Amino acid sequence: MDRTPWTDKLLGAFAVLRTDDLDAARHAVAGRFCDHRLTLTGGDGVSVRHNHVDGAHISLNVLGYGGDVDIDPGMLGDFYLLQLPLTGAALIDHRGEEVCAGPERGTILNPDRPTRMQWRADCRKLLVQIDERFLHRVAEEAAAASLPGPVRFDPAIDLRARAGRKLRMLALTMVGAADEGRLFTGRPGLHDMSTEREFARLLLTLQPSNVAHMMRADAGAARPVHLRRAVEFIHGRYAEPICLDDIAASAGVHPRNLQIGFKNAFGRSPIRYLRDVRLDAARYHLSARQNRESVTETAFACGFSHLGRFSRDYRARFGELPSQA
Repeated sequence: MDRTPWTDKLLGAFAVLRTDDLDAARHAVAGRFCDHRLTLTGGDGVSVRHNHVDGAHISLNVLGYGGDVDIDPGMLGDFYLLQLPLTGAALIDHRGEEVCAGPERGTILNPDRPTRMQWRADCRKLLVQIDERFLHRVAEEAAAASLPGPVRFDPAIDLRARAGRKLRMLALTMVGAADEGRLFTGRPGLHDMSTEREFARLLLTLQPSNVAHMMRADAGAARPVHLRRAVEFIHGRYAEPICLDDIAASAGVHPRNLQIGFKNAFGRSPIRYLRDVRLDAARYHLSARQNRESVTETAFACGFSHLGRFSRDYRARFGELPSQA
């Protein structure tokens, strides 16, 4: 009878690490992700198992430490890390927001946010590592506009909800394709490229983020040139006191036609879209780790002239006051 744990069978042909040595594990895992501190917090040692396969912009991993460990990678730097627990539990602290992760609750770590994690001995995770520059390009293509800064996802993922189930299913589908030799074979082709792009696009569409208002299920569809001009104008001039007529003039259409186009493409008016862009930009500034600006400075720098309305809109959009960012 095959007694291999089912989690070890995922990417089973791509085993890269089998060790009971904590230092060897830290060095090997750091080589594929980033440098980090790894500390044993239980007394029974570790039994590290890591399966890994690379694509061009995404890697798939199944990882477990087989012991209670504390992991401190700081900031990831140049990649996002989607963590889908298969068994066991972990506590994730991502810039002060704690998530108790398990098979019903995953996480996504942002590259420019510090993280600390406590993995239980029984914790095994499917990890999807996504290159930051690649995801940024996909986001800009989907938005048909330049982004004002990095994409930042909400860290918690409800794997019982429809969006979470869909992400998990697609990740497992990629694992299955890799196991069957149909994906990430070392010979990049159109199938690999389309699969990676589709996964990034769905992540942007399904997981709440600071650019979620720009992402739609049909985000890859071509948009009329006047909408692209209007979106580019908004992203380039959001800090200025612009109005509907200014946006319409930049797009070369009548304001009423622009309103209809925005409603059809984005589900909101041009002015509502402008407000959301300003709010997203404010959140970028307020959530910076260093040299944090005051709420008043940020509001004015992002195009808001009424502090009370800014605080009200910010809370409605993000579920917290600007001072809590």
